[in-house]
Amino acid sequence: MEGLYINHILFAVVALVVVPVLFSTFAKKPSLVPTPLQNLFEMYIEFVDNMIKENMGDKGRKYFPLVAGIGLFVFFGNLMGMIPGLESYTANINTTLALALLVFVIYNVEGFRKHGISYLKHFMGPIPVAAPIFFIIEIISHISRPITLALRLFANMTGGELITIVLIMLVPLLVPLPIMVVHLIAVFLQTYVFMILTTVYIAGAITEEAH
Repeated sequence: MEGLYINHILFAVVALVVVPVLFSTFAKKPSLVPTPLQNLFEMYIEFVDNMIKENMGDKGRKYFPLVAGIGLFVFFGNLMGMIPGLESYTANINTTLALALLVFVIYNVEGFRKHGISYLKHFMGPIPVAAPIFFIIEIISHISRPITLALRLFANMTGGELITIVLIMLVPLLVPLPIMVVHLIAVFLQTYVFMILTTVYIAGAITEEAH
């Protein structure tokens, strides 16, 4: 088990080094005639930019590096679980919980930075008399966010890896292909879920309605 954790850390470090190098190498000087890889980069950048603008408007542009970076880190971590010989570091609860806690801390810090102590009104509901009850409910709800965010990604990636490995060991190569397709869909879907929830949490913290 300890060796597994070491592998996850190693692959996470590799992703943290390789992904920025790829972006800096292939996206630093865009070609007038885009290469397929450049097209992928541009599609991803446009996708993240549109997602942020839809939820936060132009003021959300400052969070682009955070959301885009988390998306790439989660995606490559998810994808590693489908490559023979590699292991998905997002199938480690320590990794997913660390990411979820990072998001939790950032959106709350941004909420206080934007609104000051008035950010606490966000937790008190629309009815002043029921504010104590709403406050307790909201605190529990917010504390559960990083837990559910971490467990969702961890469970999906771990489950996908285990099913794929078991089927490859028990049946011929072509039989697990449908399961691997489902796993690939989960790779994209879980990346999107983590990114959109990160965006929504930050948007909810900095919106003027938090006053």
